[in-house]
Amino acid sequence: MNPEPSTKTIRVDALARVEGEGAMYVRVVGDRVADVQLRIYEPPRFFEALLRGRHFTEAVDITARICGICPVAYQMSATNAMEDACGVRVDGPLRDLRRLLYCGEWIQSHALHVYLLHAPDFLGYESAVHMARDDASTVRRGLRLKKAGNAVMTMLGGREVHPINVRLGGFYRVPTKSEMRALAEPLKWARDAAVETVRWVAGFPFPDFERDYEMVALRHPDEYAITEGRLASTRGLDAAVREFGDYVVEEQVPHSNALHATIRGRGPYLVGPMARYALNFDRLSPLAQEAAREAGLGPVCRNPFQSIVVRAAELVYACDEALRLIDRYEPPDRPAVDVPPRAATGHGCTEAPRGILYHRYTIDDAGTILDAKIVPPTSQNQKSIEEDLRGFVQARLDLPHDALTWQCEQAVRNYDPCISCATHFLRVDVERT
Repeated sequence: MNPEPSTKTIRVDALARVEGEGAMYVRVVGDRVADVQLRIYEPPRFFEALLRGRHFTEAVDITARICGICPVAYQMSATNAMEDACGVRVDGPLRDLRRLLYCGEWIQSHALHVYLLHAPDFLGYESAVHMARDDASTVRRGLRLKKAGNAVMTMLGGREVHPINVRLGGFYRVPTKSEMRALAEPLKWARDAAVETVRWVAGFPFPDFERDYEMVALRHPDEYAITEGRLASTRGLDAAVREFGDYVVEEQVPHSNALHATIRGRGPYLVGPMARYALNFDRLSPLAQEAAREAGLGPVCRNPFQSIVVRAAELVYACDEALRLIDRYEPPDRPAVDVPPRAATGHGCTEAPRGILYHRYTIDDAGTILDAKIVPPTSQNQKSIEEDLRGFVQARLDLPHDALTWQCEQAVRNYDPCISCATHFLRVDVERT
């Protein structure tokens, strides 16, 4: 009779340094990983249901409340979708202001993740607070970088969290040229600090681990895609945003209250900084490209642990792009263009710091929202997170229990998962049988 496989369980009751809460379960039987589950058991937040019956102009402010870290992403995807439904296109200085506001969100979000949530993993600290006891100047640099992004959001959005100055067609108020110039000096400092950030994180010890992801991001013909573009992938996907539902399939799984997304007929895919970088490296500013090359990155990065270097390179780009937009700013004649409602369905997709964020709304002639669909980046990455854990644990079964647990948590944090957008509490259990 064959002996029963050995049993070993690794359990982490709460994964820290992620946005929101959830659970992860890994089951190992003998010498193989038998099951990996990202368990989302928090009740749904019902934002899509909340939007039905509301006036179409309210979606911008309601959806911004979904996330305190990336509210601009929700506002921009909502405005794109509503303006698409109404046949309105916003261009010129108003479009530039939206892009600048989004740069502010990227700067504060990337600085938060790189310095406070992810870097402690590589340096062996429990948290950024513990890291600050040994290297306070580095943590202060991260906080000052975040503050520079927050200043942009406050200027254009009216406040740094859940901005209130965005509306369909543009803004309630646009800044003067002198107000915009006041942002330039902090951003010049931030750009230099971002370059230093790339050099700093490039020296971290990265586990030897790569996956052949299908990476999906927006692609724009003239710029590093942030506020608009076509859906593109490293395996040939090239589609209009309104075709999102033709390619992306969502399914309910027993262990999660959040839907899992896959590419129809192909399986899991990856969104976020690594996908944007792989599909748009040629659109980065020369300074961001140079920083990435000096860090040892090629035009494509497939090691998820090096996503922190990619985020830092995007930090350089966001500062660079913000300065470019400030330099050429001329106040528009009006703070917003008219967006009259009409019965239609509109689609919008933008690049949240964590990846593509898709919105779809159907409205009637009076502007009443009849249907709403929102697909956040973290829910799109759920299957990739599980696949990362499956491959990573399988290759490291000989690691001591504590080391494997630590690296499993780190593998999840590579994604900078904004679980509040897709779920709440995260707990990690690795069970070996």
